[in-house]
Amino acid sequence: MVRSLLFLVFAITVSAGEPLQRAHAHNDYEHNRPLLDALEHGFCGVEADISLVDGELRVGHDPADLKPGRTLRKLYLDPLRERVKANKGQLYGGKNTEFTLLIDIKSDGEETYRALSKILGEYQEILTGTRDGVTTKRAVTAIISGNRAKETIAADNPRYAGIDGRLGDLESDLDKNLLPLISDRWSSHFKWKGEGEMPADEREKLHTIVKKAHATGRRIRFWATPEKIGVWRELRAAGVDLINTDDLAGLQRFLSEDSRN
Repeated sequence: MVRSLLFLVFAITVSAGEPLQRAHAHNDYEHNRPLLDALEHGFCGVEADISLVDGELRVGHDPADLKPGRTLRKLYLDPLRERVKANKGQLYGGKNTEFTLLIDIKSDGEETYRALSKILGEYQEILTGTRDGVTTKRAVTAIISGNRAKETIAADNPRYAGIDGRLGDLESDLDKNLLPLISDRWSSHFKWKGEGEMPADEREKLHTIVKKAHATGRRIRFWATPEKIGVWRELRAAGVDLINTDDLAGLQRFLSEDSRN
């Protein structure tokens, strides 16, 4: 019985689609099988909202979702570690991909990050880490969004998570390993919602934003983008690194059509 259960866990852990480097699962925890559904569709990034409740880092967006035992460790960190171990150091066997674990802190930033930092240290063998200013890339890169205790995160040594920036940080002088990602709300900067052609001035603006981010070695992501193929096409053409979606199957089909996924 025990062997059967272990085999089942192993099978679930290693099952996955072809990796799609741009595919990022927004509010991943709302899917039937958090993380596992995203991996089966080849996604290379997931978002998990967390709150510190009764000493647990519980996953969920609303208070009603923050149930005991539904933790970051159980839903994400443990299965990620098992998968990396099974695939000899990579999340996708034989594929050198960068997997982003975006952790959106909903509770107090300082208190929650202190608790999170201790837990991430237990998974240092799979997490990109920085010690004494030297960064070592590993299978999973954790990035803190939401209530970001920036100074506390920056001072952490060793540190196993970076900070999610905003468009106002495009020209930040922070190290790219401390601020590896720039994210912002689509509608705060663009009026186009995917109907008809994207206006030329907005397309130029999008390309300029991406170029500025890439010039400093950072990746770029927008959230709350319209779930339309036309929008995905423009994001891909501009070089946006993480395409945010709730539609796992839809984005997988779109990106799989092109080898530049």
